[in-house]
Amino acid sequence: MSIDFHNKDNQTTYTTRQADHSWIEAIKELVPIMHTSKAADIGCGGGIYAKALADMNVPSVIGVDFSQAMLVGAKENCKGYDNITFKQGNALATGLDNDSFQLVLERALIHHIQDLKACFQEAYRILEDKGIYIIQDRTPEDCLLKGDDHHIRGYFFERFPKLREQEIKRRHRSELVIKTLKAIGFSEVQEVQLWETRNVYEQKEQLLKDLRERTGRSILHELDDEELNELVNYMDKSISTESFIVEKDRWTIWKAVK
Repeated sequence: MSIDFHNKDNQTTYTTRQADHSWIEAIKELVPIMHTSKAADIGCGGGIYAKALADMNVPSVIGVDFSQAMLVGAKENCKGYDNITFKQGNALATGLDNDSFQLVLERALIHHIQDLKACFQEAYRILEDKGIYIIQDRTPEDCLLKGDDHHIRGYFFERFPKLREQEIKRRHRSELVIKTLKAIGFSEVQEVQLWETRNVYEQKEQLLKDLRERTGRSILHELDDEELNELVNYMDKSISTESFIVEKDRWTIWKAVK
């Protein structure tokens, strides 16, 4: 059973973290952030990365998501940020103006998108000339790395091979992403890998609680409650430390210029 992004019970599942310093530094390496006045965060979820862009002094940030429930959580998460606005739309039809943004960010989005060409065309449309498109997602290779005390996600697929199949099915290979970007007309396409710190848990039980609640982990909605309990028990035995767990995820980031 996939996650229902429209269910109000899930509206805060993507609001509980802050963008890590590792992500901020990676973006600063790729984007002339001091010269970015308008940015769009497409598939903004709970607004974590819209808030990060605002904290990086981008004067105007708009978050777009197809789920009204997610936008309710995002607005609450970004309360007090006058330079962040939100609107309902989707990655294929954002409803944003042509040639309007210096930066378009799509983080953890394209694995939900089958028609990459239409998605990339929409980003191209709303970017200014020389505007930068940042896509961040996991390739199959990113997902299937071995689990350890830092790469917690790897254990999911060790315990439930069916999740491995599901993950491979929904992830795009880098070759396809790059080929499609170039076909749309993007130039200066660049690929980098990032180990992004997802969270730091003072105690293992805090991590296990997050897993039980499927917090911010759409793949765990593919498990029923009994299977999820089995996974939590497996993780409890597999993770060797009881305290100060630094969870990291391996991502691929593609940068392209209009």
